[in-house]
Amino acid sequence: MTWEFWLDKPLHIVVILIVGFIINLVLRSVIRRIMDKIASGVSISKTESSGSQRRKVSEETEQSRARRVQRAQTVGSVLRSVTTIVVAVIVALMVLAELGFNLAPVLASAGIVGVALGFGAQTLVKDFLAGLFIVLEDQYGIGDYVELTDAGGVDVGGMVENVGLRATRLRGTDGTLWHIGNGEILKCGNMSQGWARTVMDIPVPYNADIDRSSKLILNTANDLRADPEQGPNILDAPEVWGVQQLTGESITIRLVLRTKPLTQWAIGRALRLRLKTAFDDAGMQIPLMQQMIVRTNPKPASDIPTRTTAGPSTGQVSTGPWTHGGPSDPMYQIPEG
Repeated sequence: MTWEFWLDKPLHIVVILIVGFIINLVLRSVIRRIMDKIASGVSISKTESSGSQRRKVSEETEQSRARRVQRAQTVGSVLRSVTTIVVAVIVALMVLAELGFNLAPVLASAGIVGVALGFGAQTLVKDFLAGLFIVLEDQYGIGDYVELTDAGGVDVGGMVENVGLRATRLRGTDGTLWHIGNGEILKCGNMSQGWARTVMDIPVPYNADIDRSSKLILNTANDLRADPEQGPNILDAPEVWGVQQLTGESITIRLVLRTKPLTQWAIGRALRLRLKTAFDDAGMQIPLMQQMIVRTNPKPASDIPTRTTAGPSTGQVSTGPWTHGGPSDPMYQIPEG
């Protein structure tokens, strides 16, 4: 073999492989640097509004940092894999073209196979794309409590145990482990991002003094906020929003407390216990719902069927209510003769 042979197609193939390898390394390095910069990010700044007041809250927790790192690593891994596959396919096609293969039939066959795989794996592709956006947008992460609605309209709630590109795993309150395809999720409610809120609707008697009742409820909530165990989980001063509902039996007063994520339920249970004690001390009672009791008179004795029997030896006849099979029962037949 002459130098002209080695400088022709073999050299072209080697150059294609080397260039493809370098391009792949450069692209993966760029993606890795971008994802590392995102993972090391800065503190999150959120603007919140409460009534007419607006304030900036800067918060950075270990959980948020861990989730940001996980999100960056997941997205970076997917992008690097996609980059490697695309570069490898292009390099392979260029090498085949240098070797003199006719790529038209190959591309046509690949197109047919791609269409077939697309129809067969469209659900899988849908799940992967949805999972990528869930991770990229940080809709929820491990440790969050969420409520999801699938394509069938079924609501599922629980603690997130795993977020993959294809499916999400939730642990329900009763211990059930739910596997939900990411492409089937239509709606997601996250109860543990940023902050939560305990909302309590407390009924008081219809004739109760609203101002006195509201003050009692608010003082009880403030006492809970001063509690060394539950108080740190309450972020703001409790608020009584006023009369939420008015019926013939009661007046419902709404109380709200802004809490740390995933503590709203414990705060609600502790507050209900304190309200029960405060109501008892103040001589107040939770109003009972109106109930209707319907009573019917027993069936008159004249409407109860009677039986007639004759003793086998005395011939005496006695009557009384039917207790077995009725007149057709052999034990109640009057002997003939």
